[in-house]
Amino acid sequence: MSFDLIVKGGTLPSGESADIAISGERIAAIEPRIEAEAGRVVDASGCLVSPPFVDPHFHMDATLSYGIPRINASGTLLEGIALWGELKPLLTHEAVKERALAYCDWAVSMGLLAIRTHVDVCDDRLLAVEVLLEVRREVAPYIDLQLVAFPQDGYFRDPTAKANTVRALDMGVDVVGGIPHFERTMDDGRRSVTELCEMAAERGLLVDMHCDETDDPLSRHIEQLAYETQRLGLHGRVAGSHLTSMHSMDNYYVSKLLPLIAEAQVAAIPNPLINIMLQGRHDTFPKRRGLTRVKEMLAHGIRVGFGQDCVLDPWYSLGTADMLDVAFMGLHVAQMSHPDEMRRCFDMVTTESAGIMGLDGYGLAVGNKASLVVLDAGNPVEAIRLRADRLCVVTKGKVVAERERRDMALALPGRPASIHRRHTASH
Repeated sequence: MSFDLIVKGGTLPSGESADIAISGERIAAIEPRIEAEAGRVVDASGCLVSPPFVDPHFHMDATLSYGIPRINASGTLLEGIALWGELKPLLTHEAVKERALAYCDWAVSMGLLAIRTHVDVCDDRLLAVEVLLEVRREVAPYIDLQLVAFPQDGYFRDPTAKANTVRALDMGVDVVGGIPHFERTMDDGRRSVTELCEMAAERGLLVDMHCDETDDPLSRHIEQLAYETQRLGLHGRVAGSHLTSMHSMDNYYVSKLLPLIAEAQVAAIPNPLINIMLQGRHDTFPKRRGLTRVKEMLAHGIRVGFGQDCVLDPWYSLGTADMLDVAFMGLHVAQMSHPDEMRRCFDMVTTESAGIMGLDGYGLAVGNKASLVVLDAGNPVEAIRLRADRLCVVTKGKVVAERERRDMALALPGRPASIHRRHTASH
């Protein structure tokens, strides 16, 4: 028997050592040792072999636009939205596509092979929708790109948002989005959740709403989202993104809210980098940091996936498409320091986010898509600690990115000639 590719000697996230054999676009075998011919062999000895990274929340229509037409001087969410409003009329098909494809290149280099991106529909041209539908087709051989119809300026607040959301879905956008906390009143926000969930139910689509992205503890649209999920039978198809108001909510109310979210099987998508940057801007001290109640959600059995949200755009001035950066920040802000909790953070940028997106054939199992990442780390926790180099990225059976391992040379008397910051605990 021969295979197209064998990844040999790697350590799986479970801690087992295994060889992975690939035929065509699928994983053909995972065994302790595979002695067979292959068109190519990748030596992963001593390295972590992981399923690809997944970003369940991003804004690709705005990415890499930092500084156009100006920067966000206050660093607030609302100035970012206002700045995006200034940028939208300046967008061209060519520029949006060039930036989106460049970001996809970055993503591949970081082993990020599945992205859910919200695309603003509050532009009668629907230019960004057209562009990202093109990009989705072009990157399909190597990235699974999922699009969310996102009425950025408010489903009711913007006079064209309702019709444009329908138009975008008719064009082939995958997921229904919303932003209830940005409507003019709490009641409009509540009604937008109801109407958008009904739209998703009628079309058999997933739902992912920006929900309660505010420090206001009375912003409680996640409760309505859980209710509509139950009423319409959308269990397992709905996600609430951000949920930052929960950071400031009364504990008694949250004790009621979390079981409702769990019962409805609504997933949560915090975005640690942007949440820690944008929230608490109106506080002096003590200053709220805004990340939602991740540990409490996990304790209630709620599925949680970490998102990147923004890279070099009106809201966030940094970013490299590295989901290990996201996990690293999430681990710290959520104070998930136990080894099991740190390991869970790795899952939240891989398997848990894949589950939220409903990805078919994802994961290291025979018969699944042959997409994986070889990391210069011994285990998932070390991968987060080091934000480990991606030594090899395979998507659908093809090696699409690779680099040599980078050790640092030292010139210190009596000390090793090089270091790589990997660590084995002494006994």
